Formats: sequence, C-alpha cells, structure tokens
Amino acid sequence: MDPATALQLVKNGVTLLLLDVPQYTLIGIDTQVFSAGPNFKGIKMIPPGVHFVYYSSSDREGIAFSTVVGFFIDACPSEVIVRKWDCKEERLVKFPEEEEERYANAVRGFEFDKQLGPYPLSQFRDWKHLSCYITKDAIERIEPVGGDITISGEAQTLGKFGGTASEEALAAQLKFSKFSAPEEKSERRGCFYTTIPRVVKHKGISSEELTSLNLDKTYLLEGVLMKEYRGDEVALLAELQFAFVAFLMGQSLEAFMQWKQLLNLLLGCAEAPLHTRTQLFSKVVEILYYQLKYAFRNNKNDSGGVSNGSSLLLDESWLSSDSFLYHLCKDFIWTMVEAPVIDGCLLSWTRKLQVLLEESLGWNVQPDGVMFEEGDEYAPVIENLDD
Repeated sequence: MDPATALQLVKNGVTLLLLDVPQYTLIGIDTQVFSAGPNFKGIKMIPPGVHFVYYSSSDREGIAFSTVVGFFIDACPSEVIVRKWDCKEERLVKFPEEEEERYANAVRGFEFDKQLGPYPLSQFRDWKHLSCYITKDAIERIEPVGGDITISGEAQTLGKFGGTASEEALAAQLKFSKFSAPEEKSERRGCFYTTIPRVVKHKGISSEELTSLNLDKTYLLEGVLMKEYRGDEVALLAELQFAFVAFLMGQSLEAFMQWKQLLNLLLGCAEAPLHTRTQLFSKVVEILYYQLKYAFRNNKNDSGGVSNGSSLLLDESWLSSDSFLYHLCKDFIWTMVEAPVIDGCLLSWTRKLQVLLEESLGWNVQPDGVMFEEGDEYAPVIENLDD
C-alpha cells in the first residue's frame, strides 16, 4: 500500500484506542485476534460501520486466559473510540466524555500512530458476510445493559443445555473453566433476545391440524415476525447474525441458544420458503452458508488457541451426525431440492450449502433417494417467484 492511500485510510477510518492493556491480553476485532504487545495501544484504519470487539485477559506468562468479553460498535468515518483497562475488573471501560475527546484529538494528531496496529483489510470481506444485516438499531435492541457480552454471567444458562454431544461439550467447557465462576450480581447481564416459541398452541382446532402446524413451522414464523419483529424480516436476519457472532467470537452460551432456536424455527419451515417468504429464505440460507463456511474452516485450521478468531466453544462434535445442525440442514435441504417448484436463487444457495456440508464437512445430507441429474424430468422446476 502506498503512503498516500495509507494516510487516507488512517484519516477516514475508525480508530480504537485501548489504553493500559496488559501484555499478552488477547484483543479481537471481527474475525481477527491479536496478542497485545508491550507497546500496543489499539487498532487503526478500521472501516466505518458495525464491528465486534472482544478480549480475554491473560496470566503473567500468557498461558491461561479468562473468559471472553465482547461488545458491538457502530462507528462513523474518522471516529475515535477510547477505552481504558481497569485492572481490578479486568475489563475495558469508558472514559468520561471530556477526557475521551482529549485522547481522540491526540489520535487525530497522530500522537499514538506508531502504537496502533492496522485493521486487516484483507479479512474485511469475511466479516461483511457475517454481519451485513446487523445495524445500530439491532445492536441497541439486543445488547445487554452496559453493552458487554460475556459467558461469565451466564451460569444460569447451564441448566438449559444437554442432549447432543456438541451441546454437552459447550456446557462442560463453561462448568469446568477456572475462569467461569458466576458473577454474583442482581443486574441482568444477558442480551435482550427475541423469545422464540417452540410449538404452536392454538385452541379450537383438531389435533391433526395442530400437529400439521407444528411439523411445518411456517405458521409459527409468521406469528413471530408479526408480533416480535413487526413484520421486519431484516430485523430477524440481524438477530440471526448477532447471535452467531456473539456465540462464535464472544463465546456466549446464551447467544448459541438463540442462534439454535432461530435456526430451528427457520429451517423447520416448508411452506414459507417455497411460497410466502422466498426472498427471506434465500437470505437465510446465504447467511447460514457463510456462517458455517467461516466457523468450520477456522476450526479446522485452529491449533488450540483463539488467535485466528475461531471459537473455543466449537469442536469436532459439531461435525458429527449427532449435531442439531446436521438434522436441521439435511431435512431443509431435501425439502427444497425435492420441491416441484422452487425459486432459482433459493435453490442456488441451497445447493451451495449442500456442497459445503458434503465436501468440506463430510456430512451426508442425502436421503435414501438419489441426486437429480441435469435434465431429469423429475427435478424441481426453477422459477423466479418474485416476478
């Protein structure tokens, strides 16, 4: 990068000034994590927009790490965000407004420039795939009081876990972590996620009709969209991405549960993706494709730490046929592929997801039948349902 371009990026980009961060502390932004050196003061050249900042304090040797604390930001061009390390709380805290402005002016005057690491722009596309629907409104609606998302305040979530090997592994990592003692505070520390009902409860209809409504979650989805999101599909997509990021980067069990509940709702639909909510489901499958592509690619390349942005709560049990993801994806994919009429965009993303699961993860998502060959008269008819 030539000096003129770099200077322009520094001036127009966002700066995250982090003062007094102890050496070896893991500092993450979006898909990248760094180990703080003795001269580390933050990150510069951050593209404006939504980002997720997270960190984990270390012991003196840089071997053992505390649970992750993370928070979302929505930054404007040239904005300077200032945080200071609180040694007692082992947290990044905000400055008073006047003092923050003083440090911001120092950053704009390049006084900290040599102590600021550049944002890895080559990785920004990955982050955009994971966060493109998250907005300032979504962050303000979902984030906890104070903004900090951390697993250490989620001990009450443990009782809700169990079932598959992957979920039990998540719970065990929290239960046996030396850094995971529950925080004895009355203040609610969890995110304000949307309540997702598991089943349809409807009086005045037959048991057969009630069973049908619960087998196809389209009716349930419509109710949630209208009641909780006021018909705003983008708000639902934003929460799906918010929960995934908070889970994968922020290592939040609460976020994992919300992500799972949203996927159970969405991938449990048969009527909506094929008829009433085609565009929504094209976006849902695209989101899930990039989430799984990123998560499992980084998990496969992980050597045991979080330095590459991979979650410590993601392990090989997620790749097994015991995973809830396996069953949800398999059933949804073949509901779409075997449909007599399907939107072309939805089918395209569904097939991409199928290839990812089969070739990259080794999952067999095919039912007892066979794959459709090109030109097969029984293959689904592809139509543009939005015309």
